Amino acid sequence: MDTAVTDPTDLTFRDATEADVDALVALIESAYRGEASRAGWTTEADILAGQRTDPEGVREVVEGPDGTLLAVERDGRIVACCQVEHRGDHAYFGMFAVSPALQGAGLGRAVLAEAERRARAEWGAGEMRMTVITAREDLIAWYERRGYRRTGETSPFPYGDERFGIPLRDDLRFELLVKPLG
Repeated sequence: MDTAVTDPTDLTFRDATEADVDALVALIESAYRGEASRAGWTTEADILAGQRTDPEGVREVVEGPDGTLLAVERDGRIVACCQVEHRGDHAYFGMFAVSPALQGAGLGRAVLAEAERRARAEWGAGEMRMTVITAREDLIAWYERRGYRRTGETSPFPYGDERFGIPLRDDLRFELLVKPLG
């Protein structure tokens, strides 16, 4: 199968449902944790072990009243996802994953653009916000190329809460990134 995302119309964007939870957990884990994640560039395997999420965490987003977990399908298979949540005057972007085999071909750009479009169109959000682990300089640079800016505002990594992974280093923290959507 050609992995290039040359035509975004090849993608189907829809709100995830309870029936998608297991497939979404598998996708998210494959993009960030373990050896399988090393096939793509979004791996966190060198800084975090353990899980990235679990069925309960994904289900919470799927069922949340203020947003959606966007499932992205290609040829009938979920190949990417992201959380988009309405938070007053802004939207929050998270739980973003692209199948490692399809990374680097424009799929992530298409998903991010659709999330931004929905936040503007459905909620009138003036800004998209997200948090990224500061050690992920390559990922932060990718977001910066798409118009996000670093704020310098950081929050602690939840050390001791294995639902978010087992840190392999002691300097992890999140930084808030923002992008105006106007």
